[in-house]
Amino acid sequence: MAAAASSTVSGLAGATLARRPAFSTGFTTGARVSARNPVMTTNLERNGRITCMTFPRDWLRRDLNVIGFGLIGWIAPSSVPAINGNSLTGLFFSSIGQELSHFPSPPALDSQFWLWLVTWHLGLFLALTFGQIGFKGRTEGYFDK
Repeated sequence: MAAAASSTVSGLAGATLARRPAFSTGFTTGARVSARNPVMTTNLERNGRITCMTFPRDWLRRDLNVIGFGLIGWIAPSSVPAINGNSLTGLFFSSIGQELSHFPSPPALDSQFWLWLVTWHLGLFLALTFGQIGFKGRTEGYFDK
């Protein structure tokens, strides 16, 4: 075992600290023992990634077909001129142009831009959500009898 030596610590009025090994055990003889973390040994088998055994890694089940068809499935009906001869997409895009005409200042709270923004995006997110349910439900056989 290493002999304990002391050193002076500057700034502490000459206080001394005893040197000791960074890791010591109460064993004087015997085999070398290394501590093992069961979480880390499990992670080494998975290339160091922490994963949950019960939760699927690809929980979103992302598929670009759903995004493409959902976007087309929303743009097509929202482009039908049903609001006083204008389409929802046309009204939304024209309100973007109107608001960009006075760019540094933000849109007013009573601007029609907010109505078209919320309505258009709500429809888009609903189309994408139902598209994900329908497309994945069909490919995974949820609707088969």
